[in-house]
Amino acid sequence: MSHFKSNLRDIEFNLFEVLGIDEYLGTGPFSAVDAEQAQMLLSELERFTRESIWAESFTPADRTPLELSPEGDVTIPEELDQALRAFYDAGWHLMPLPEHLGGYGSPPTVRWAGMELQLGGHATAALWPIGALMATIIDEIGTDGQKRRFAEPMIDECWGGTMVLTEPDAGSDVGAGVAKAVRVEDNGDDDLGSVYHLEGVKRFITSADAQTHDNTVHLVLARPEGAGPGTKGLSLFLVPKRHVEADGSLGERNGIRVSNLEKKMGIKGSATCELTMGLDGEPCVGYLAGDVHDGIRQMFLVIEYARMMIGTKAMATLSTGYLNALEYAKVRVQGADLAQMADKTAPKVEIIKHPDVRRLLMDQKAHAEGMRALVLYGGWVQDQAALHADDAEQHAAWLAREDLLLPLIKGYCSEKGYELLALSLQTIGGSGFTQDYPIEQYIRDTKIDTLYEGTTAIQALDLLFRKIVRDNGATLSWFANQAGELVKAGGDDDPLATERARLGAALEHTQGHLEVLITHAMNAMGEDTRSEIYKTGLNSTEFLYSLAETVIGWLLLRQAEVARARLDEGGLRDDDREFYEGKLASARWFATTVLPKVELRRRKAEDDDGWLMELPEGAF
Repeated sequence: MSHFKSNLRDIEFNLFEVLGIDEYLGTGPFSAVDAEQAQMLLSELERFTRESIWAESFTPADRTPLELSPEGDVTIPEELDQALRAFYDAGWHLMPLPEHLGGYGSPPTVRWAGMELQLGGHATAALWPIGALMATIIDEIGTDGQKRRFAEPMIDECWGGTMVLTEPDAGSDVGAGVAKAVRVEDNGDDDLGSVYHLEGVKRFITSADAQTHDNTVHLVLARPEGAGPGTKGLSLFLVPKRHVEADGSLGERNGIRVSNLEKKMGIKGSATCELTMGLDGEPCVGYLAGDVHDGIRQMFLVIEYARMMIGTKAMATLSTGYLNALEYAKVRVQGADLAQMADKTAPKVEIIKHPDVRRLLMDQKAHAEGMRALVLYGGWVQDQAALHADDAEQHAAWLAREDLLLPLIKGYCSEKGYELLALSLQTIGGSGFTQDYPIEQYIRDTKIDTLYEGTTAIQALDLLFRKIVRDNGATLSWFANQAGELVKAGGDDDPLATERARLGAALEHTQGHLEVLITHAMNAMGEDTRSEIYKTGLNSTEFLYSLAETVIGWLLLRQAEVARARLDEGGLRDDDREFYEGKLASARWFATTVLPKVELRRRKAEDDDGWLMELPEGAF
């Protein structure tokens, strides 16, 4: 039986009943996929990720060590290799691609729903087929020669791809990187871009090599000789593992190789590699992406996708973890009903009948569904940006809204996914701590999500200073107005009055929390008051939590309105009626149990005098 418990019903509820994507599917930029085709795609992908070698390879990929040859070739477990080949053979790597690259032309909402299924079925496997994504980046930023020589075969031949930023002494501080690039020749008739030789060592590179891929194209940040310091001095280079000849055939190996495999807590089937460039006698040839020095902006096209993918990964894993725990709770018989605990002859009951188990389950359910709502709403915002591509002002506004959501999706989902998987394990009890159930691997595979592509602290600072302060809060105000309208929408005898009141309070306290942080930041602008910024730093991550929870509370309330209307219509089958009752329960739990925490964080920020930064290090 598959470890993967999908929730296609909730995915379709989000897409079609709440977001209403069927209103624009099959039109404009999404003319290739109508509502019926989207449902068929997701149904077939759900079956593939749950029933095939994709989910079956989940455990072997964790238990069978990767191998590294002296030449720098990585061998992944046979089952994982089979899963990836089955994925490519079925053409699923084409689902997120535009039509002009041979893809399905699916809208972002459908692509992210599909990504949830891939990540839930086998998160580690889903990290491998990123070559197609890299091809879309090269198609956007590359020269015509780079598109022909690299992007097209990355899709047609299913090559691998990587994003190569981190160095041993430059982790989150990307601008401190010292890998260098020496110019060799200008762009030639082949239009492959200016040629450079790269030297240096990169670390923590995901999916850098496997026998599945005949070639891998690395997107590498390096500093050209004479370039300035920091991130602005970095340029992006296309670096193939094997040289690609003019006729498309593979040539000799390039001077880049895997020099070490990290031994990790989780995602063990993902080759997390050290890459050595140009240090073994063979030049590492790189081609300047787009033949322009615009590296950090170009790389951010990959980073932004990766951040949303990570948030989706955490959400998908929590969802299947919760559904595994729910299935167990319905059949595990243990103890008498609490109301009959004094009666030693009382029958034993399934643990789902125990109050504390229900508390554990509802906390998981509300968060998993809320995080799914956040991810798919983020996809819907991306849909709107595409639908408004011909209106420069509206297009820019939707892109700004997407930018603001990204640190919430990546930061909040990764933190809560890891935290709440512990409740999935707790529900199962001691057996959950064993390898008889997938939860222990889910937890190990999910912890990385709070760390890579920018830790949660980095997401919080990005949210505050780049996404909110940069446009004087205009984008945040748009979201606040949307939520505020829903707060005021209830009439007399409103069955959702409590949820609206709690959301309204959370909106107020989130705004108050933000004002505290901005005040400290403004006070820090003086020469003698710069330490005031510490108070902002001490409370910025918790502000991210509060803003994310307020947005999720709003999204769950929207869902509750739809569910309430469906229930009022009547005539539902039992499973549909219970599904909609579950949506009301999730919104109620989140509003009454989670949203009150927003006020506590605001009060803490208001009371913070920065004492922690004055504490001597020895006191720790």
